[in-house]
Amino acid sequence: MPTIHRFHGFRVVVYPNDHRPAHVHVMGKGCEAVFRLNPPDGPPNVRENFGFSERNLTMIAAELDRHRVELYAQWSAIHGY
Repeated sequence: MPTIHRFHGFRVVVYPNDHRPAHVHVMGKGCEAVFRLNPPDGPPNVRENFGFSERNLTMIAAELDRHRVELYAQWSAIHGY
């Protein structure tokens, strides 16, 4: 599971054998959430949350939105699309 971005102690990862639609897993501080990237225009949104507060989810979504083009490019490269 390659880490494709890091911020504020969180890791954004993509599982190589994962499924569509394009999404990332965000891990940190004992929590994990899955965000759909919603390319090409976003914004990313939460699909699943395991422990993050609403405040953290909002902050994470904003960070993913700022980097959504690069994140989607990396997701596509990992999955061969």
